Amino acid sequence: MSTYALDAVFAPRSVAVVGASPRARSLGRLVLQQVREGGFAGPVGLVNPFHREIEGMAAAPSIDALGFKPDLVVIATPPGEVAAVVAAAAACGTRAAIVLTRGMGSGPGSYNAALESVARPLGLRIVGPNCLGVVAPHAGLFASFAAHRPLAGDLALLSQSGAVAAGVLEWAHPRGIGFSAVASLGDAIDVDFADLLDYFAVDRHTRAILLYLEEVRDARKFLTAARAAARGKPVVVVRPGRHVPAPAHAQTHTARLATPDAAYEAAFRRAGLLRVHALDELFAAVETLSHLGDVPGKRLAVLTNGAGAGMLALDRLVDLGGRPATLSPDTTQQLDRAYARGWSRENPVDMLGDADGERYAAGMDALLSDPGNDAVLVMHAPTVLSDPAEAADAVVRTLAARPRGLVRKPTLAVWMGGDPASMAKLGEAGIPSYASEAEAVRGFMYLVRHREAQQALMETPPSLPEDFVVDRVAADAVVGAALAAGEEWLAPDAVAGLLEAYGIPFARALPAADADAAARIAAPMLAAGGTVAVKVLSPDIAHKSDVDGVRLNLATDAAVREAAADVMRRAALRRPAARIDGVLVQPMALRPKAREVLAGIADDPVFGPVVVFGRGGTAVEVIDDKTLALPPLDLRLAHEMIGRTRVSRILKAYRDVPAADERALALVLVKLAQLAADIPAVREVDINPLLVDADGVLVLDARVAVSVSRQLHRGRGHPRFAVFPYPKELERTLTLGDGREAFVRPVRPEDDAMFRRFFDKVSAEDLRLRFFRAVRDFSHDFIARLVQLDYARSMALVAIDVDSGEMLGAVRLLADANYDRGEYGIMVRSDLKGAGLGWRLMEEMVEVARWMGLKLIEGQVLRDNSTMLRMCRQLGFKVVPDPDDATVMLVTLPVPAGARVHPA
Repeated sequence: MSTYALDAVFAPRSVAVVGASPRARSLGRLVLQQVREGGFAGPVGLVNPFHREIEGMAAAPSIDALGFKPDLVVIATPPGEVAAVVAAAAACGTRAAIVLTRGMGSGPGSYNAALESVARPLGLRIVGPNCLGVVAPHAGLFASFAAHRPLAGDLALLSQSGAVAAGVLEWAHPRGIGFSAVASLGDAIDVDFADLLDYFAVDRHTRAILLYLEEVRDARKFLTAARAAARGKPVVVVRPGRHVPAPAHAQTHTARLATPDAAYEAAFRRAGLLRVHALDELFAAVETLSHLGDVPGKRLAVLTNGAGAGMLALDRLVDLGGRPATLSPDTTQQLDRAYARGWSRENPVDMLGDADGERYAAGMDALLSDPGNDAVLVMHAPTVLSDPAEAADAVVRTLAARPRGLVRKPTLAVWMGGDPASMAKLGEAGIPSYASEAEAVRGFMYLVRHREAQQALMETPPSLPEDFVVDRVAADAVVGAALAAGEEWLAPDAVAGLLEAYGIPFARALPAADADAAARIAAPMLAAGGTVAVKVLSPDIAHKSDVDGVRLNLATDAAVREAAADVMRRAALRRPAARIDGVLVQPMALRPKAREVLAGIADDPVFGPVVVFGRGGTAVEVIDDKTLALPPLDLRLAHEMIGRTRVSRILKAYRDVPAADERALALVLVKLAQLAADIPAVREVDINPLLVDADGVLVLDARVAVSVSRQLHRGRGHPRFAVFPYPKELERTLTLGDGREAFVRPVRPEDDAMFRRFFDKVSAEDLRLRFFRAVRDFSHDFIARLVQLDYARSMALVAIDVDSGEMLGAVRLLADANYDRGEYGIMVRSDLKGAGLGWRLMEEMVEVARWMGLKLIEGQVLRDNSTMLRMCRQLGFKVVPDPDDATVMLVTLPVPAGARVHPA
């Protein structure tokens, strides 16, 4: 239900507490005290049928006897009474409930199941049960049993754990950190992280969102909401369990590398969230992001009066992936003039231990003007020759004197010794200060990582390359035959056929039932001057090296016979229960400059298929050099995957080894993602080793697991993709009233430039009618929000002239989290009015709503937009005035079943 009725949770008009008792430490009594003393301005009621008053407050025997209809009820009754209380509250018009009660159980027959069965049909929102409650300082609401009431601020804290939320509040209280809201989700039978992200993404009191998250239940819903929230404000997440291993039943290298936390890390990255690893980092990240603007890159310059401290800062910078800035010649000359007594003449800029305010000002002025750095870290080491307050004052004055037209370069500070007056002066000027150089550099890297996350959200990925060719029919046939035969793992020849259908080069291996057959198969390869490898063939042995089942570089008939017999004998001894079907004979690949990497697909129980890349070989789990990404992928995302690994360094040229073909490697990752999209029955792919060198890639060994696909995510589309693939089935060609043909398809990220050209042909008045305001600036971010879709809840169709390729118009539909309702918007080029395009796009939009499974389409139309209102009425929309805005009309249409919609 997304944000429906969440205003009743965080800004209720009235509140009732159900379950308070006279017992001194009863949960209900404590919460009643908190609500009454928290400054809530609306009516507060108390419901208890067994007591006439508690804490001097009269108690009503039931909710309907309060004398008012509570917007929000806070429930602290025994588990067996909760469902009945919620039903009574809903009957009185209550819109939301916070259930603090523990021990509600789970599954059919539980108290939670009873609560869900009552609340959902009545449309009453539930926070909890088993939660700490909700705090909304701007509304004066303190419906929680946390120990301290936080200050009003601009951070929204959303926690799966009540204990963690309480601990954060305790930590923040003495530090004066304020919150726009604090919510503990508990069992989260209704309101979840996605709902709250949707709500706080547009909350005017919230500048940044903090998440303590342990698990996600609806991955597609979460990613949609997280991506939308992260586009508008920082979302910082901390999650425990980073070292939980992959499930014990994982058989392949790929599955073992795809640990649960690695999948969460990939999801956070795809959604643009900034992940940290501890609660103190959570606030440190937000404090840095709140004080400083965007940082364009990762080059840091350091100004200091102590060389050692500055060098430590740059060491830590490199550790975390940043880059020490290089001083420009102009900056060096400027500092030579300013520091006649000498200086380090490199970064870090060491002004010597007796640096006064004048030298700090000169250094700041030079570094702030230098285009060779992206931010400045200014440091002060306490000495009797340098006054910390004077240095701080010089830094502040220099920043204040910068010309107003210049973008303020991020500046961070470390005043060793923590001089209170200096730090206060820096803080008042908006300069974050840190206790050590390590913390300051970490703060700078938060800026870098947040910027990278925002760029990943907004960048326009390239189209698939022209050499991306697959034979899906052949691939379907391979997998279909295996499923029909009841196979879980594809046979080696089937694996080769599947990968070759996706254009992934494979060194085919031929099966041999015994040593004699192996020698016969190897004979022509040996006669041609090559050598062969012999590998044990068994569907029950995941890793051949575990049973010493591989022999390499065999050059003679006798060597092949001996190796085949030996690997079969050893496999039978070490795995007596395994089926030994013989051996595989494979020509040796002579690629001496090749690097061994791993690529594959793993099946995560939360996020579905994930693409895995990393260092290859037999010790991949020990080396643990890997990265994961959620499909679908494009070449940009694939190159980013490669770049996040250590093995990427040896893909570059070094000594007499030429650079590997990274594009060919990235294309393999894109093809694996496409394989997962095309054939949901492919559960796992393990390619190890994958050779890559200057001549391209070659698979030496691979395993593929298949199974009947199961539905993992709600809504339409791929049953197991957390990120919705491009819905090609919505493409079609329309003939308009003027005879021209328009190709209609879902909007794609690469449509950025096309949308810009389109807006040049839309009048200012039509823009006002569409966006409810004058629009003059079509920034990159503005356009990116129109073309970057998740295809799950947000869908847009663009109409393109078949002959000219020009954009003619577009319609979009945004569904709520439960796929019940969708809000639409439409725009047609101003010079095409009367051609019937708007009508046809509205019809297509209704078809999309049916395809998505929505029940109702709704929209807002300006009262003076007579053309749109007339079309809505003709299409069967109900049109009524907006009770909250006299300039707006509300339009709604139940999504028709069956055939296409026709004019009324």
